[in-house]
Amino acid sequence: MPESVQAENSEFPSRNSSPTAASTADTPASNRATPVKGNSALNAQHFLSSPIGCKLFVKKLMQNQESEFRKAEILSFRGPTDDPSKMEYYVHYVEFNKRLDEWVPAERLDLSREIEFPKTKKQKLKEHIVETPPPDSPMRSSKGARKQKGSQEMSTQGSSAGTPSQKRRLEDIAAGEVGTPGDDTETPGFGGSKDMDDHDDETDLLDPDDPNQGTAAPPEETFSKEKEIEKLRTSGSMTQCVSEVARVKNLNTIQMGKHEMEAWYFSPYPLEYAYAEKLYICEFCLCYYVSHKQLERHRSKCQLQHPPGNEIYRYQDISFFEIDGRKQKTWCRNLCLLSKCFLDHKTLYYDVDPFLFYCMTERDEFGCHLIGYFSKEKESTENYNLACILTLPQFQRMGFGRLLIQFSYELSKVEGRVGSPEKPLSDLGLLSYRAYWTETIVELLLSTTDEITIEEISQRTSITPQDILHTLQNIGALKYYRGQHIICLGDKVIDNWEKGRKKKRRDIAPEKLEWKPMHFTPSQLRFL
Repeated sequence: MPESVQAENSEFPSRNSSPTAASTADTPASNRATPVKGNSALNAQHFLSSPIGCKLFVKKLMQNQESEFRKAEILSFRGPTDDPSKMEYYVHYVEFNKRLDEWVPAERLDLSREIEFPKTKKQKLKEHIVETPPPDSPMRSSKGARKQKGSQEMSTQGSSAGTPSQKRRLEDIAAGEVGTPGDDTETPGFGGSKDMDDHDDETDLLDPDDPNQGTAAPPEETFSKEKEIEKLRTSGSMTQCVSEVARVKNLNTIQMGKHEMEAWYFSPYPLEYAYAEKLYICEFCLCYYVSHKQLERHRSKCQLQHPPGNEIYRYQDISFFEIDGRKQKTWCRNLCLLSKCFLDHKTLYYDVDPFLFYCMTERDEFGCHLIGYFSKEKESTENYNLACILTLPQFQRMGFGRLLIQFSYELSKVEGRVGSPEKPLSDLGLLSYRAYWTETIVELLLSTTDEITIEEISQRTSITPQDILHTLQNIGALKYYRGQHIICLGDKVIDNWEKGRKKKRRDIAPEKLEWKPMHFTPSQLRFL
């Protein structure tokens, strides 16, 4: 077991205590630079005392045995605090995907260059306070008239009912002197507080509908990483806290069958498994263990050789299984825990009852090995034909993601309806869908000699008209000609499609699909 992660959000000392920062304390917030230069030894000492949230240059190792320095943000640290040279820091490289976050030793940090320290609460509050305009300013007169008008309206509404104290309270609220109870502000740790730094109109900085503008912010509600881990493991949603432990992945490597893969993101496995150096997962029942010996003992007793569902498709060495989340809760929850290691925005974990899971496997003499899956709501009000999709890392860049997408649309064709994936898509999911939509639409247009409309394309492919329009605009095939929009494929689009057709790839054989849409009664769709 690695040493426990120390991700405490301690408040940083004010930069006004240093000589360098003292000269910039009286400058406007828009002109004050966040990076602190000057005495590098002083900055390094400041960093070692409070590293969380700091941005500095870190040596990033490349695949070709080369390295380069990239700016990164410190998200967590671990190790003996009395010996800084043995500390390890969890860093997020700026402008890079979160899957590249990693633990780095202290010698890979460059403390000689500028270090960007996070702003303290006092500095943020000072930036939020707006100075009062001069008495003769037209902005002040317009604001005063607006406040006076609001006060008169509130007083008129309160004259019909309420005590004198309630009337005074309403007048104070209209004048902006006190804050309203129960303001609809977000809790820090669940999206952060309201952002008051960005203003679209520089001549109207005060919002008359926000009585708290320019006043002291209420005390923030603390949200520890222990509380968040417990929420992730027990609640039906895995909504991530941006500033807490969900930003730090807890697993290093996962052993699944003959494949060993590196985890990308945080996954709320139980505490005794969450911080294992290597997690061992049974490739058939998806049970997880902390040692290889435990996995071997389990495999000697496990009788499962394929996903626990109905096989609805078999062609060559590929099989698809349909699993009901209500009937196979444990297996589906284990699948969601595994997929959370590779999906940043996945929210499905505990509540698997409303979903069907379609798992793609590769058959051999030992059984059906999981390649990827997609989930689908049993009853979607917005006609989504896919909720979540994942191809395991060891099978990526082999065409299996496209096969999963094509299979979801084949199910929609059998159902006789159009469908679309649930939004928002992950970065890799969006790329895969764009490629599939482009290929399918271009192939249909090239094989059609007569005129065709967007609705006809949608009926033949089961792709929604919105996705078709988005794809045509993305490839530049939608033109305006003589007062109407037409579809015109460019030479580059056709050349790219022909190059793609020459590649060896798999396709779904619709005649091999043996499946009928499942219909659920209202009682079956009632989930507790």
